Amino acid sequence: MNKEKYLDDLKEIREIMDKSSRFISLSGMSGIVAGVIALIGAYIAYTYIYVDHAFFGYRMVILTPQTISQLLILATVILVLALVAGVFFTKKKAEKTKQKLWDLQTKRLISNLMIPLAAGGILCLIFLLRGYVGIVAPLTLVFYGLALVNASKYTLSEVRALGLMQVALGLLAAYFVGYGLLFWALGFGVLHIIYGVRMHLKYGS
Repeated sequence: MNKEKYLDDLKEIREIMDKSSRFISLSGMSGIVAGVIALIGAYIAYTYIYVDHAFFGYRMVILTPQTISQLLILATVILVLALVAGVFFTKKKAEKTKQKLWDLQTKRLISNLMIPLAAGGILCLIFLLRGYVGIVAPLTLVFYGLALVNASKYTLSEVRALGLMQVALGLLAAYFVGYGLLFWALGFGVLHIIYGVRMHLKYGS
C-alpha cells in the first residue's frame, strides 16, 4: 500500500515538474488541420505553376512574376490559417486540462521557434527575389525543422522528432530540386497529419 502511494506521489511530482518546465498543451488536432491545409495549398500551388504544354501534350512548370506573387499570397494564407487552427485547438486543450495558454514556457517556446523561422523566411525571400525559386521549398523545410528542434526542449519530445524529419526532407528536396513541391507537401502536409494523429492517440488532444 505504501509502495503504491509512493509511486503515485512520484507520478504527481513528475507531472507538476513537466507542467512547470514544458509547454504541454499542444493539440494533435492542430497538427492534423495544419497538414490538411498544407495539402490543399500544395494542390493549389500545383495548379498555379504547372500548365499543359499545347504542342507536346505534357505538363510543364511556368514561373512568372505574377505566379510568384500568387504563391507568396497563397503561402501567407496557408500560414495564417494554420496558425489560427493551432491557437484554436491548443486553447481548447489548455482549457480542458486547466493549463495556462500564455506563460513563461509559452514565451520561451515561441521565441526559440521564431528565431530560425524568421532567419529562414528572410533568406527564402532573398532567394525568391534573386530568382532561385527551386531552392525555396527545401529551405522552408530545413529552417522549419531547425525551428522545431530548437523549441522542442520547452515542449513535448515528439516535436523534436518532427523537426528532425522536416530537416531530412528538406535536405532531400535540395538534392531533388525539381520535386520541391512534392517534398513540401510531404513535410508540411503528410508529416503534420501523422504527427497530429499520433499526438491525438497518445495524449487525447
